[in-house]
Amino acid sequence: MIKKNFTVLTLLVSLMSCSFSNCSEQKSTEEQPKPADGATVSYWVTRGDQLSLLAKFPTTVKFSAAANNNLTTIEVDSTVQFQTMDGFGYSLTGGSAYLLMQLPQAQRTSLLQELFGKNENSISVSYLRISIGASDLDAEVFSYSDLPAGETDEDLSSFSIARDEQNLIPVLKEILAINPAIKIMGSPWSPPTWMKDNNNSKGGSLLTKYHQVYAQYFVKYIQAMKAHGITIDAITPQNEPLHPGNNPSLFMSAEQQRDFIRDALGPAFKAANISTKIVIYDHNLDRPDYPITILNDAGAKQYIDGSAFHLYAGEVSAMKTVRDAHPDKNLYFTEQWTGAKGEFQGDLFWHIKNVIIGTTRNYSKVALEWNLANDASFGPHTPGGCTECKGALTIQNGAVQKNVSYYIIGHAAKFVPAGSVRIHSNVPPGLDNVAFLTPEGKKVLILLREAPGNSTFAIKYKGQLATVSLQGGTVTTFVWD
Repeated sequence: MIKKNFTVLTLLVSLMSCSFSNCSEQKSTEEQPKPADGATVSYWVTRGDQLSLLAKFPTTVKFSAAANNNLTTIEVDSTVQFQTMDGFGYSLTGGSAYLLMQLPQAQRTSLLQELFGKNENSISVSYLRISIGASDLDAEVFSYSDLPAGETDEDLSSFSIARDEQNLIPVLKEILAINPAIKIMGSPWSPPTWMKDNNNSKGGSLLTKYHQVYAQYFVKYIQAMKAHGITIDAITPQNEPLHPGNNPSLFMSAEQQRDFIRDALGPAFKAANISTKIVIYDHNLDRPDYPITILNDAGAKQYIDGSAFHLYAGEVSAMKTVRDAHPDKNLYFTEQWTGAKGEFQGDLFWHIKNVIIGTTRNYSKVALEWNLANDASFGPHTPGGCTECKGALTIQNGAVQKNVSYYIIGHAAKFVPAGSVRIHSNVPPGLDNVAFLTPEGKKVLILLREAPGNSTFAIKYKGQLATVSLQGGTVTTFVWD
């Protein structure tokens, strides 16, 4: 997993949209003790030139009351606390599961341990998003109630998750054996075609007359997965509801989603004692009005846990716009792809800046990259599905290659487990960062220095300083007790 060349490091330039002058803060009631003089900071480095890949640096730095206080300083304060994290991870698409199942058992077990385990060589992924029915990164389009043209099934007697039982469910069971606490979100790309006004897997809208039936479809799905020992922690009613051009896909306006949740899905979950969270929107940050419109309806809001976002359009600061409008609801960042034509350094810096640092500084509880795995031709995918989506892994003929998304998520998931709390850190120019306090009391600082050239700065914690010298073009995760 680790490529070794321990030249020093460096990172990036951009102030996060959520500065601490305008973010709400919560003071911890527990004062953290000062680190003893000489407390050690360990750190892990990925360089944009790939000469170091999530490599633990061979030396450490130490906190000291006598350190140089004339340096640019990142001050970390664990008594100022923000949101609790649910985790970092990927979408485990049907295509990803298929490719994983093609590996020999021993190889697959070793790979899943590296992805989801908690040992020294694992990146400890803690959150997964899966599709309810097919996504566009399945080999074929399917739902759990596919019928011949002209037929309907309002009692859902034909409902079956047999397609998921081939690859997705076996892989999830192996993952759960490694990490039973992993959280899973489900998102549909399309309802069954007979529920839609165009009777097609691509585009169209859900017919109002099938609202109650579709709500039961979700209930049956959650119950069927539970029967396999798989708990669905949250669902979104629709992936990318304003993008009906994918295959499969569905157009669902804010008003349509509001009415479906208020009048059908929420009551159906309540009647069936379903505790799975309902998370709305699940699309780009250029439309914060979409989730706000739904949350402004008290009847719908009572059933909703929060809002989910992608960043193919818009600005990450829009997450805080939604939070300011409804501070009692959670935020999730659920998808961002890396593409076939992307360049390692550019993708690494952009995603660390926006997905890892930007979303969490804007109150997201989750930060997910898109596809976990693809083959060398960027498949499988449906006809009309994404042809350039590059997974964290490329799996081909038994060989596994780690791509940039592996390291993007690794720099957070490996060190920031579920239950960690984001804490205060300032953002000096060129030192984008975010800090966390883990359940074990460790402090974690994820830092991006994009600019070239050497840099020396200090990390300040509880009045003591640790002096760090880094080279440019680097992502670094610092950890101390």
